[in-house]
Amino acid sequence: MSEKDILDRVGELVAEERALRERAVGRGLQEAEEERLGDVEVRLDQCWDLLRQRRARTEFGRDPDEAVLRPGPEVEGYES
Repeated sequence: MSEKDILDRVGELVAEERALRERAVGRGLQEAEEERLGDVEVRLDQCWDLLRQRRARTEFGRDPDEAVLRPGPEVEGYES
């Protein structure tokens, strides 16, 4: 997945996240919508992680295409 592909996917996920959050205003979300929002948040974190990996590999002269999409629980387990 190229950097452009990742950024395009981030844009799609951000738009979906925004739509879900706007829908929640004043009425909340149904259970399925809450689950989808959680899934979108994890996928966004995975995309950002993949993008950081690619950029770090490029910076240090390594092949950015060797970056891998890490599992959601691994990405979500990072500490700030």
